[in-house]
Amino acid sequence: MAVNKGFSRRDRVSEQIRRELAELIRTELKDPRVGMISLTDVEVTSDYAHAKVFFSTLAGSENLPAVMEGLQKASGFLRRELGKRISIHMTPQLHFVFDQSLERGADLSKLIQEAVAVSDKTPEN
Repeated sequence: MAVNKGFSRRDRVSEQIRRELAELIRTELKDPRVGMISLTDVEVTSDYAHAKVFFSTLAGSENLPAVMEGLQKASGFLRRELGKRISIHMTPQLHFVFDQSLERGADLSKLIQEAVAVSDKTPEN
């Protein structure tokens, strides 16, 4: 039997954690500080003891500390509920990390649009 080494067990567990946490946050978490967030990635350590949960939010950078605080406060609840939903030998400690890639992408798109607008206005020689 051939085994696909391209997608490891850890990758599958990370994706399952991401999906389950997204569902838990959307349906079970009642903290208004958290609001609408998207989980962009989960990285699990090789011993499954810790998981970095990358997220983005539309709340704006000024509300980021409140969102982080809400997620930190809910991490015990989320870990406990996650342990009920997935079967691995250890439910990892959750560490939430703000993913700036979407924000940076939006900023770069805006800069490109501004540069194009300026170049359209300048007369050609």
